[in-house]
Amino acid sequence: MNKNTLSYKVKQFLMFAGPAAVLFCAVVIIPFVYGIYLTFTSWDGISKTKPLVGGANYAAAFADTDYWHALGRTAIYSIFAVILINIIAFFLAYLVTSGVKGQNFFRAGFFIPNLIGGIVLGYVWKFVFNRAFVAVASAISRGNASSLLATSGGAMFCLILVAVWQYAGYMMLIYVAGFMSVSDALKEAALIDGCTPAQAMWNVTIPLMRASFVQCIFLSITRCFVVYDVNLSLTNGEPYGSSVMAAMHVYRQAFTYKNYGLGQAEALILFVICAVVGITQVYIGKKGEVAA
Repeated sequence: MNKNTLSYKVKQFLMFAGPAAVLFCAVVIIPFVYGIYLTFTSWDGISKTKPLVGGANYAAAFADTDYWHALGRTAIYSIFAVILINIIAFFLAYLVTSGVKGQNFFRAGFFIPNLIGGIVLGYVWKFVFNRAFVAVASAISRGNASSLLATSGGAMFCLILVAVWQYAGYMMLIYVAGFMSVSDALKEAALIDGCTPAQAMWNVTIPLMRASFVQCIFLSITRCFVVYDVNLSLTNGEPYGSSVMAAMHVYRQAFTYKNYGLGQAEALILFVICAVVGITQVYIGKKGEVAA
C-alpha cells in the first residue's frame, strides 16, 4: 500500500467515521476513564479537591451489605424477567409469523410498549396497580383490598411484570427475523420425513434460530441488570427499601449520600458483573450455534 492510498483511506475514515469516533470518545470513553479515577478518591461531588484514598472505596463496596442485597434482588429480578420476556416474545413471534389475520397490526401493537419511556411507563403502571387493580379487587371481595406495591414480594412481582410487558414486544421483532430466516423448504422436508409440527419446531427451527436467542437473551440481561427508571417511578425502592435495585443503590450512594467515589466503585463492580454474565452467555450461545 503506497502513501497516497493510505492517505486517501485516512481521509475517508476521518470524513465518515471521524465525527462518530470523537463523539464516542467524548461521551463514553473519557467519562468511563474519569469514573475509574473517581473510584480511587473520596470526592463528595462539591469540593474542588479529590483526595486519593487508594482501594478504600472498593473495600467499602465489598463490605456494603445493602449494595449486595440490592444486587441479589437485581439478580432474582433479572432471572425471572429474562426467562418470561424471551418465552413470551418467542410465542408472540410465532403467532405473528404463522399467517394469522392482521399479523402486521399485532406486530405493531406488541412493539408499542417499548416506545414508552421508563419513567412514564412506571407512573402509568403505578396508577394501574394502586387504583385500577385495587378497585377491581375491592369490588370482587366487597372489602378493602391493598395494592400489590404495598408488599415487598408484590413490588418485585410488579417490576417483573412491567419489564415483561415493556421488552417482550422488542424481543419479538428479533425472533420474527429469526423465524423468517428459516427456510420453509427445511420445515417441509422435516414434515415429509415424518416429524410432527412440534418436532419440526424443536429439531429444525429452534436450532437455526440460535443467533436470535443469543441476541435476545443478551439484550434482556443487560437491560434488566441496569434497570433504574421503572424502579424509580414504579416503586422508588419501597416498601422499606425492599425493591431497591443495584442501579438505584448506586445512584443514591453517589448523588444522595454524596459518596461519589464509593458509588462509582459500586457502579464499576456492577458493570464488571454485567459484562461477565453477558459475555459468558454470548460465548456459550455462539459455541452452541457453531456446534449446531
